[in-house]
Amino acid sequence: MRTIELLLDEAAELAVREAWRRLADAGLPSQARHRSPTNSPHLTLAACPELTAPIRWELAEAAALLPLPVRFTGVVRFERPTSVLAWALDLDAALAGLHRQVWEAVASDSPPETLNPFHDPARWSPHITLGRTRRPGAFAGRRVPELLPASPLPASLITLRSYDTETGALEVLAPRP
Repeated sequence: MRTIELLLDEAAELAVREAWRRLADAGLPSQARHRSPTNSPHLTLAACPELTAPIRWELAEAAALLPLPVRFTGVVRFERPTSVLAWALDLDAALAGLHRQVWEAVASDSPPETLNPFHDPARWSPHITLGRTRRPGAFAGRRVPELLPASPLPASLITLRSYDTETGALEVLAPRP
């Protein structure tokens, strides 16, 4: 599976990594414990089995829209198969448009059953993961707001990349020259 992700500017990335550290220091689930060299704060837009030529063409157009300023709106929790603590992002028109472009690119050349329904524009909730665990309710009743500011500095999404979940390889998806 190939994910399509956006990376944060340096200052915002450092703020997220500081939040990861604070959570880890408090004994809470944290992305700081994920030791892969590819682990970095990111916003997942979609995932698909492979980056075909038509998908790559559309992703190059999406990459040309960067950098994209974003606004963090606060801490959110998701209870899905995993418990997730994250900083939510404002889904303004620019971010929604970029996400829709990426979603349509992967949906146009991927079997529908391979697409994550949480990435569908009708269900997508843009966020930067701070911590995740398979323990249900791991963040419930914890004093998370005291550990983290409501949101980090103003931020920009600056790089479009893909992560190959089978090989662990990262690929920057650049605009066409």
